[in-house]
Amino acid sequence: MTTATAGGADVVPPADKRPPGQPRPRRSVTGTRKIVATAFLLPALVLLGALVLYPIGYSVYRSFFDQAGTGFAGVDNYKALFTDDTIRTAVKNNAIWVVFAPTISTALGLIFAVLTERIRWGTAFKLIVFMPMAISMLAAGIIFRLVYDQAPERGVANAVWVGVHDTFAESAGYPKAHPLPVHPLKAGGGGSFVTKVPVRAGEPVQLPLVGVAPAKMPTDAKPAKAATAQSGKVTGTAWLDFTKGGGGKPNVIDTKELGLKGLKVEAVKNGKVVASAKAAADGTFTLPASADGALLRLPASNFKEPYNGVDWLGPTLVTPGIIGSYVWMWAGFAMVLIAAGLAGLPRELLEAARVDGANEWQVFRRITVPMLAPVLAVVLVTLMINVLKIFDLVFIIAPGSSQDDANVLALQLYRSSFGTDADLGIGSAIAVLLLLLVIPVMIFNIRRMRRERRR
Repeated sequence: MTTATAGGADVVPPADKRPPGQPRPRRSVTGTRKIVATAFLLPALVLLGALVLYPIGYSVYRSFFDQAGTGFAGVDNYKALFTDDTIRTAVKNNAIWVVFAPTISTALGLIFAVLTERIRWGTAFKLIVFMPMAISMLAAGIIFRLVYDQAPERGVANAVWVGVHDTFAESAGYPKAHPLPVHPLKAGGGGSFVTKVPVRAGEPVQLPLVGVAPAKMPTDAKPAKAATAQSGKVTGTAWLDFTKGGGGKPNVIDTKELGLKGLKVEAVKNGKVVASAKAAADGTFTLPASADGALLRLPASNFKEPYNGVDWLGPTLVTPGIIGSYVWMWAGFAMVLIAAGLAGLPRELLEAARVDGANEWQVFRRITVPMLAPVLAVVLVTLMINVLKIFDLVFIIAPGSSQDDANVLALQLYRSSFGTDADLGIGSAIAVLLLLLVIPVMIFNIRRMRRERRR
C-alpha cells in the first residue's frame, strides 16, 4: 500500500512490526497518556479505598472477633445470624422485601407509564405520582406513621376503613354501660341486661344505665324525657342515670341527664323476641301490644366496643404496611424510567400488530413488555439493591412493640452495633451478610450491561 506526496513520489508507510495475532494497542480518544490519567484518578482511588475498601476489609476482620474485640470468635458470629430468633426474623423480612417491594413498584410503574400515554393529563399524573420521590425517607416515615395510626380520628387508613365498615355494619354505641343494683335491671347473660319484672302495657318503663363515658355519648343526644303512657302499648325511657356535678337521684330522670339514643330494646317471652325498638334522641321508645307481659332486654350488641379498624402496625400487618409506604415513594421512580423506555419503542411495530388484529392486551403482553425487558430489568435490579439497605422507613414507622416483627438486616445492624449492649462482632457479621446478598445482584446487573453494550 502506497500514498502519494505533494511531489508526486510514492511513500511506503512503515511496516507493522506487531507479531501476528496481537491486537492493535488501544489509543486514548483524547490522546492522554496513561501516567496523566492515573494522576487524575489517584485522588478518587484514594477516597474509594478509604471510604469503601478499608471499611469492607475491617468489617470482615472484625466479624471474626467477640463483642469486646479482643478474643477470636471464629464463625460464631455468623452462626448467630441463623440461630438468633431476632436476626432470623430480619433475614425473613428482608426476603419478603426483596420479592414484593421491587416487583409491586415495577408493576405499578409499568401500568402507570402505559396508561398515562393515553390520557391528555398524563404529564400532570406523572408529576403527582413522582412527587413522593422528593420527600425524604424520614418525612415519608413520619407521614405513614400518622396514616397507620390506630385511632380513626388521627389515622387516615383506619378512618377510611372504619367508615366503610360502619356503612355496612352497625357499631355498638355504649361500651361498658351497666345498671346499678338499685336499677330495675339485672344481668341477663352474655353481656345483656333484662328487667327484673315483666312490663305491662300502659305503664311507662324506666331503663337507667351508668358507666357511659362522655366521649361515647352521641353528639345529638337530647335531655331524657319521661315516656307518656299509651293504651295497649309498652312505652319507656332509656337514659344515662348520671348528673354532671352530682345532685341527681337514682331511677329519677333529672333535667341534666341525657337519653341513650339508638339503644336497642327487645321484648322477650319464653326466650323469643316478640318485639324490638330503638330509643330516640331523648331516650324514649315504644313497643307494640305484643310486648305486654314480656321481659325487656338490652342485648349485648349495645355494649360491645365499637369497631376501631385494623391494627396496621401490629405484628401481622406491620411489614406489608411499611412495604406499602415504600411503594408509594418508589412507584413514581419506576414509572419515569419505564416511560422513557416506552417513548423509544418503534411505534410501527405496535401499529402493525393492531392492524393484524391484536387487541390492546395482546399488544401489551406480546410486544410492549418484551421490548421493555431491558428497562424493566434495570428498574427491578435497582430497587432490589435499594430494599436490601432499607432502614429509615422501618425504624420510623414500626412502633416499639412491633419493631422486632418488622425487623430487617439494616435495622438489626444498627441495633447490634450501637447502644449500651452493642456487639460489633455481630454487627460486622450482619454487614458482611448484606454485602454478600448485594454482590449477586450487582454481578447480574454488570453482566446485563455488558450484553447491552455488545448489541
